[in-house]
Amino acid sequence: MKISLTVHNDVPSEEGGLVDVGLGKSNEAAAPLHEVSPLSCFAREPSGLVVGGALGRTWGTCCELQQLWVEQNHRRRGIGALLVRAFERQAKTRGCHTFYLETFSFQAPSLYLSLGYEVKLELTGFAPGVIKYTMVRQDGPNEEGA
Repeated sequence: MKISLTVHNDVPSEEGGLVDVGLGKSNEAAAPLHEVSPLSCFAREPSGLVVGGALGRTWGTCCELQQLWVEQNHRRRGIGALLVRAFERQAKTRGCHTFYLETFSFQAPSLYLSLGYEVKLELTGFAPGVIKYTMVRQDGPNEEGA
């Protein structure tokens, strides 16, 4: 069988969809991905307006923080730290004690360091001076976060 390759500077939706579906089927056959559970928490003003949030997922004893955001006018007030700790506490109720995330140098690595996360990987090669960090924090099965 002769195979031809095409290269694109975007992702054609039909072909991209085929890759997503195919990879999803392969992954489902290889691992119990149905056990992955979403997790989120939000900071709200008294009116109910969301001014921050933490989004991620848990799987087994691992918890991934995928997104953390605090509205510009509410930053530097400890809301980010409160969101991370609430997110972790909920993950602990699911049996998690390994917490991990990725962040860029222009985002919040100092926040995560202050919360006990350690840099496990630094990746350069983005824009000048920009570093991507993979960070991890581990608690014993019965420990509380700092």
